Amino acid sequence: MEHQVFVPVPADDLRAVLRDPARLAGCVPGWQQDADTGTGPLAGRLKVRVGGSTVTYRGALTVTERDPAHFTVDGEGTEARGSGTVRFSLDLRLAGAEGGTRLDLAAGGTADGRAAAFTPEAAAAAVRRMLERAAEQLAAAAGEDSAGEEAAAEVSDPVADAEAVEEAAGTGEGLDEGLGEVTASLFDTEVPPPTLDPFLAGEFEDFDGAPRPPAEAAHARRTMIGRSAEEVDHAPPRGRYAPVPAPSSTTAGDSLRWIAPAAALALASAVVIGRALRRRR
Repeated sequence: MEHQVFVPVPADDLRAVLRDPARLAGCVPGWQQDADTGTGPLAGRLKVRVGGSTVTYRGALTVTERDPAHFTVDGEGTEARGSGTVRFSLDLRLAGAEGGTRLDLAAGGTADGRAAAFTPEAAAAAVRRMLERAAEQLAAAAGEDSAGEEAAAEVSDPVADAEAVEEAAGTGEGLDEGLGEVTASLFDTEVPPPTLDPFLAGEFEDFDGAPRPPAEAAHARRTMIGRSAEEVDHAPPRGRYAPVPAPSSTTAGDSLRWIAPAAALALASAVVIGRALRRRR
């Protein structure tokens, strides 16, 4: 079967991916590399879905570059759970097009086992779907390389920049560009009044126009002179800001303190008076 796919990447980027077996293996849909890395990235398992069935083949792929615009991919494999085999060959040609590259694909192969039971229409649809997905992933891999090269070109070399600065400093060229004349001085800058003296800002004025601090502020300044910061922080407030003591509350216990002795005294007096009256009778 023959098939054409357009990809929006240059042919040189596609050619770089086709020449790298590791990157090319990542573009094959359903491909899983063997755990044994010594066999290479193009040896492993390929899972193929045809209709409602899935077949897994274990084998290897071989990529050959005929010329810069012509590549061939040959592969063979055996069913992972069976004795069926498959062999295929893919002819890939790169043709320049406006805004990208056209891929001319020609595929053919033979199979037995489970693959031989599929209808030609189902097998052709499965192969066409695999080719389109492989072309999309091939374009994505090539696009990542293009984006990486553009980003690397935009990033400046810090060593080269440092050398350029040193050369400019040695020759004196380029240092005065973009710099205006500095006329202001640090010592000419007006210093604002401290925030601890609010009366200096002109917020409190008497009738004669002279700024005066309020009475509370003056009292606080007088009391803080000669005292440490710890004493000032922990000293209780005075004057109008002093805490008002809570009124003493009278409870029933305080009343019983004098009622009980008075009752005892009255009882004793009644007993004495009663005895005295009996003796007189």
